[in-house]
Amino acid sequence: MKQEFLELLKTVNREGMDKLIQFIEKSDFFVAPASTRFHGSHEGGLLEHSLKVYEILKHKVENSVIDINISDESLIIIALLHDICKVNYYKTDYRNAKNERGEWEKVPYYTVDDTIPYGHGEKSVMMITEYIKLTVEEKYAIRWHMGFTEPKELYTTLGQAYKKYPVALLMHEADLEATYFYDI
Repeated sequence: MKQEFLELLKTVNREGMDKLIQFIEKSDFFVAPASTRFHGSHEGGLLEHSLKVYEILKHKVENSVIDINISDESLIIIALLHDICKVNYYKTDYRNAKNERGEWEKVPYYTVDDTIPYGHGEKSVMMITEYIKLTVEEKYAIRWHMGFTEPKELYTTLGQAYKKYPVALLMHEADLEATYFYDI
């Protein structure tokens, strides 16, 4: 999966992409979980989730009831990097739990260690733009990919973003489908 991810990113012709790829390769992206317990909460879950979101988003755009005029490069960037904010975000800790024999033992679990508390979608946009320039549509799709899990005070803004940039709504749907249909 790592090779597939890198090969897709290498097709993106943007100044700074090589440095972004270097950052990703030096980070824990390929071994990080996608979450602590909701989906993909296993080693490599973030990589697996990102690739599944790309697969789903690409299919959604190709089969949309409206014309979504967006480049393959943009789809790759949006889907594969939407959760880059989770790089170096999870840590492994240990807790006591009973095993199948009823004996207590230390078991690993993921915790959050957010050293850059800048939100979620907006943090991914910030991190990506440290390396490459994003289109406005890419920024909106990544920023609003969490959809209606955002605070209700932002629902009007979210709705306006989805009307203006339909790929942002499709991205949210792809993220949900990867999470709930595939548990990654």
